[in-house]
Amino acid sequence: MSETIRVLITDDHPVFRQGLKGLLQALGVDVVGEAENGPDAVRLAAELQPDVVVMDLHMPGGNGIEATRTITRTSPRIGVLVLTMFRDDDSVFAAMRAGARGYLLKESGAEEIARAVRAVAAGEAIYGPEIARRVLTYFTDMPDPRRAAFPELTEREREVLGLIAQGRSNADIAGTLFLSQKTVRNHVSNIFMKLHVADRAQAIVVAREAGLGESTTRH
Repeated sequence: MSETIRVLITDDHPVFRQGLKGLLQALGVDVVGEAENGPDAVRLAAELQPDVVVMDLHMPGGNGIEATRTITRTSPRIGVLVLTMFRDDDSVFAAMRAGARGYLLKESGAEEIARAVRAVAAGEAIYGPEIARRVLTYFTDMPDPRRAAFPELTEREREVLGLIAQGRSNADIAGTLFLSQKTVRNHVSNIFMKLHVADRAQAIVVAREAGLGESTTRH
């Protein structure tokens, strides 16, 4: 970046603050202030308007999650980069929900921290490799809400229900899934029975409320 990045460091350990300050200054970053707890970070962020607040999470006298939430709400242009020892999912996702643009562990190398500060200052979101893997795993492992909505249905019955929700006829469903119309009628009857609906119109309402009917499944 052509302009100097202005950073506020928030951490309750003076030695760590000084080490991080020296690192960032050596890289041409302007450290405009230091805070040792959440309330101080909120006050100094409002006063100094830095580009980035480097935020620890667990500090005596006020935690970093609440401070992050307040800063990102009152000064949306300020980016918050979490730099902490805590790698658990609760801390990661609490910080994300609070508006943090980045999340690194304190064991990260100097180049990684510097790169993250620059990225957050530029408005990007950045996470350390381990945190990125945790986020990816979390979203990859999330259950399909459409499947969770109808655990009593078989996979084929869910496919048929999804097509019913699109307003497709039995003949269309049979052609799409390469089934006989008799087989489709049997599936439809089973679906009505399992979902306790009286007709196709009720089935469509129930299915669409659960998010089905958005796309066509082909095999």
